Amino acid sequence: MTARRSALVTAASKGIGAACARELAARGFGLTLMARGAEVLDLARELQVVGVQADLSLATDLQRVVQRHWDEHGRIDGLVVSCGHPPRGDVASLDDEAWLAGFNLILMSVIRLCRLVTPLMIQSGGGSIVVVSSVAAAEPSLYFPVSSVMRAGLSAFVKLHADRFASAGVRINALLAGFIESYPISDEVRQRIPLGRSGRLNEIAGTAAFLLSPDAGFITGQSLRIDGGQARSV
Repeated sequence: MTARRSALVTAASKGIGAACARELAARGFGLTLMARGAEVLDLARELQVVGVQADLSLATDLQRVVQRHWDEHGRIDGLVVSCGHPPRGDVASLDDEAWLAGFNLILMSVIRLCRLVTPLMIQSGGGSIVVVSSVAAAEPSLYFPVSSVMRAGLSAFVKLHADRFASAGVRINALLAGFIESYPISDEVRQRIPLGRSGRLNEIAGTAAFLLSPDAGFITGQSLRIDGGQARSV
């Protein structure tokens, strides 16, 4: 097996996923990038890493991507799971299809990837998983009902997975992101953020890279708010 650290990054064609890919590439990781759009192949060529078009909500696609990563790198030290936005609408009117789409995109994608990747991380001598989530997990919002519910469940899964595999050297943490610069916000919303601005993509990516690093070796099972102080609960 190669001694070079490697990581898999999802939703890596744009936004947070792409920022994480650039940050990890700069830190010397061997990478596999996945996303539904063909843009992920362009970024992979730019960074000279592996790129795969795949759907995060499909179990067969996740199996294919993880196998491709293992075949290419022979180890896996890091996993960054980012995803797009689930359906939105009135909490009382969303149909079953909307809730199930959010369930598969946000929650089942992480559960499936952890099931696939954790044994490989153990074979690699340990590893770290970072799940890019939302501050809505801690403070549910009527503007994002599906996201709020699924991400609350995701935080519970992160804690359970951390407890189960800590002794095997596998860590997992969630980033509860607030409004990030790739998502336009109004002046009214901006005024509710104590830092007075949206988060920068490089700030999310840098925090994710830290959590994958040995410097964060004593951090697992946490849901870290990275929201400019927006959340009010203690």
